[in-house]
Amino acid sequence: MIDIPDTGLRLRFLTDPGEFMAVAGAHLAADPVVNTVVTTNAHRKLSQRADGIAPPDRDWWLVVHDDSGAVVGTGMRTATSAPYPMFLLPMPDAAAVGLARTLVERGDEVLAVNGALPAVERCAAELARLLDGRVAVRHHTRLYELGDLVPPKPVPGRLAPAREDDLDLVAEWFEAFMGDADEQAGRARGASAHEAPERHELLRRLRDGDLWFWLDADGEPVHLTGANPPSFGVARIGPVYTPPEQRGRGWAGNTVAEVSRRIQAAGGRACLYTDQANPASNSLYTALGYRPVVDMANLAVIR
Repeated sequence: MIDIPDTGLRLRFLTDPGEFMAVAGAHLAADPVVNTVVTTNAHRKLSQRADGIAPPDRDWWLVVHDDSGAVVGTGMRTATSAPYPMFLLPMPDAAAVGLARTLVERGDEVLAVNGALPAVERCAAELARLLDGRVAVRHHTRLYELGDLVPPKPVPGRLAPAREDDLDLVAEWFEAFMGDADEQAGRARGASAHEAPERHELLRRLRDGDLWFWLDADGEPVHLTGANPPSFGVARIGPVYTPPEQRGRGWAGNTVAEVSRRIQAAGGRACLYTDQANPASNSLYTALGYRPVVDMANLAVIR
């Protein structure tokens, strides 16, 4: 435990996702939509460990306690590619500032912070101050949850699970997803940090039935949508990708609608993230019945 002076708050860093969930699980389960990224990531890491895949030594999980011992905030640093951003969930402002100071004091180089506002802004601003740098906004995101599904106009074709022998195409579309999203939002391609899953993770998702194609009338895949396994009853949809030559035909709306319907039919809650700079995706999801929950941001500290 690391005390944050004059606040009654303490930071607890853990390296075991199982221990993290044992300590913070009840707190995370109390608001499973807002906490979806951290909980699904922890469960994914536990599944990988069960398969014999050890996490990198740099991974850590954060729990913030108040003076009564209650959990009042969480976060993680488990990104797989540089600059290895933290992901922070809601926490007291003093905890976000204290986290930045603690990281600098112990020599951790953290130059990117993602997650919930205002925690990420407070933390990034303090990191920039301590490092004589400045904060740059990579992009703003918004978390949505589905209320009552509004079916879109039907299009030809059908939903079909992607199979293991589709791995190469799935990997190609995952790789294209973030670059295309940058361009659609008016950013330079590659401006956003992009972590394409490793092939063993894509294979796991394919085997688990977590990735779907929309097949057109000729049976050809024209769109890809994924969903994370439910965590505390919440399944997060993503990515949602249509190749450029197939856009504007309704594939995305119909695929997301059907995947969302299946999640709700199984008793789950469906959520997803959008890029606030991409009006097309935001309007698509609101038309389907998704409603905003919380705004988040991806920030960088430029030295």
